[in-house]
Amino acid sequence: MYFELKEKLKNRLQKETGAYMKRGAKHNFLLAFPNVYKVGMSNLGFHIVYDLLNKREKVFCERGFLPEEKDLAIYKKTKTPLLSLETQKYFCDFDIIGFAISFESDYFNLLNMLKMGNIEPLQNKRKEKEPLIIAGGPCATFNPEPLATFFDAFIIGEGEVIMPKLMEVYEKSKEKNFTKREILQEFLNIDGVYVPSFYEHFYNENGTISKIENKENAPKKVRRMWVKNLDEHNAHTIVQTDETEFDLYLTEVARGCGRHCRFCMAGYAFRRPRNRSIDNIIESVYNAKKSNKRIGLMGAAISDYPKINELCKKISDMNLNMSVASFRADSVTKELVESLAKSKVKTLTIAPEAGSKKLRKVINKGIEEEHIFNTIKLGVNAGIYNFKLYFMVGLPFEEDEDIDEIIKLSLKIRTFMNEKNAKGLLTLSVNPFVPKPFTPFMWASMTDKKIIKQRIKRIEGSLKKERRIKVIFESPKEAEIQGILARGDRRISEAILLAAEKGGAKFFLEGLREKNIDYRFYLTRKYEKNEIFSWETIDIGVKKEYLYNEFLLAKKGGPTPSCFDGCRRCGVCEG
Repeated sequence: MYFELKEKLKNRLQKETGAYMKRGAKHNFLLAFPNVYKVGMSNLGFHIVYDLLNKREKVFCERGFLPEEKDLAIYKKTKTPLLSLETQKYFCDFDIIGFAISFESDYFNLLNMLKMGNIEPLQNKRKEKEPLIIAGGPCATFNPEPLATFFDAFIIGEGEVIMPKLMEVYEKSKEKNFTKREILQEFLNIDGVYVPSFYEHFYNENGTISKIENKENAPKKVRRMWVKNLDEHNAHTIVQTDETEFDLYLTEVARGCGRHCRFCMAGYAFRRPRNRSIDNIIESVYNAKKSNKRIGLMGAAISDYPKINELCKKISDMNLNMSVASFRADSVTKELVESLAKSKVKTLTIAPEAGSKKLRKVINKGIEEEHIFNTIKLGVNAGIYNFKLYFMVGLPFEEDEDIDEIIKLSLKIRTFMNEKNAKGLLTLSVNPFVPKPFTPFMWASMTDKKIIKQRIKRIEGSLKKERRIKVIFESPKEAEIQGILARGDRRISEAILLAAEKGGAKFFLEGLREKNIDYRFYLTRKYEKNEIFSWETIDIGVKKEYLYNEFLLAKKGGPTPSCFDGCRRCGVCEG
């Protein structure tokens, strides 16, 4: 069975192009993704860090993933420790393991990967010879606290800025035979590295945080670090494989978003907005041409890229097909839609998020119905007849009338599609709103699960007779779990570990009950203006006062303009 596992990994490696194989490196780093290979290899950030680390002379970075279900059973049955992809090495034999965490739902997977890798999950119980365990990615940057008891350090911000310095400090520390504790003390001097064991949280009787104390010269705040000039760092697919979710050659066009949508964690995680030069993007496109894959243009809103029409033309002139991660209905162009149609894209996705004009003002979405209908018209004219709409239910200040507006807007769009002879499918993806850290809505209560279910049922029931409208939705229970993990603190870590041991997310609420934790504390209670949040050790760059004022502005439905040169409103551009 052990040899069967090794052979599967070797066969997978042989089917790849671009993987690193190095001999004689002093330091072995395992870049781990807490989900299966197909998902991890679809993550552009994972490729970027893999390439970044392997360009260091003294480091060999391998990859590790959650095994697929069939292989997972073999690992457990044979009690074989998890193996790396490149050399089939045990996880526990690496010097450093770095997890790339993009989704809260993967918290349970990563703990299972540690245990299956013969590594003690709790940081304070790990032995000196066990690997150093670190994490990066959006979840690690925004609120590392639910995982703080498991990790030695977190990367706060974008890896291109932080990882070279962290590895330099690590390499020098190992030359001096520093202990793990001494290495972590050295990490305290690196901007963008958070070492949770040097911070202690204290609580009030009502469960809120009274203070956070930094110890042993740890900085009071850890600054999020970000790349100022994207052209200085390549960001495209490094390892090519057919086993990905979309079979694309990923190429980053831009990073960050300045639209100020008040619900969007990514809009604050990667602020400020930055664009790559078109020459830099085209250089990556040439690499894609060699791969014979469709190009996946990556960014928060591809249609916001200033030279999107020129980029589309250049890609078309090279006889390449393309896809986009996302676009906005208020900035989409005829050229972009026609390029997607030429690339055999069958469905255009639009994200109004809310059906009513009132709620779109609350969330500062900036999209009007005319933008949606214009996008559909562009799509139909280009030969695209299927459309997908993203909506959220349970948004702050939402009322029953706002749900009716989702239904009305959907029927209007279906009628418009019929008039344009677009007989494709209109799909509504309806998802519960989850408040996230470092957004104006981090003060908002999450709408009760019963109300969410009622509103989804109302939308489904009102549209069930429409043959060409399909309604899909995320489980309200799963959204509830995500909400607890998103705004949770160190006290929920035991419940996360317990759930992981029992079988994953579906046991999380049960784990909270066993630990006598009222899950509603993190979801439906009222959050006070001056409350200390568990993630406040992190300095995201955006001022807390600015975020709260945005929350107050949301109540009024007031607008906030997009980022502009010379702006100093939120605080990010002051540093």
